[in-house]
Amino acid sequence: MALAPKRVMHRKVQRSRIKGNATRANTIDFGNIALVAMEPIWLSARHIEAARVALNRKINRKGQVWIRVFPDKPISKKPAETRMGKGKGAPEFWAAVIKPGQILFEIGGVDLELAESAMQLAGSKLPIKTKIAVRPTID
Repeated sequence: MALAPKRVMHRKVQRSRIKGNATRANTIDFGNIALVAMEPIWLSARHIEAARVALNRKINRKGQVWIRVFPDKPISKKPAETRMGKGKGAPEFWAAVIKPGQILFEIGGVDLELAESAMQLAGSKLPIKTKIAVRPTID
């Protein structure tokens, strides 16, 4: 089952631009290690699911994984070789609007080395540059 909202206010939305850096969802709040986006993108539900599956397989479903993004923007497309006009195309897929600095995934409850390799693998499934951030320990 792909990620998608149950209900939306508008079936089709305007495209808009992704400007600036993330001002929210940019701190590690739940786990100990996080995957951070370095580029702006519309991340599709399929991308998020592929990264999530890779993460869970790598950590053998131990610990806990938090998905910090949700695809709530419908992306529409017109069919190939269609003439202009006749309205906007049908919604094709759902995407999450990602700004640089936004946290995509967090892991807690597993050792740091395993979590880091899992995040590396999840980052390789995504079409953007990502980095791994570790929560600072308070001594």
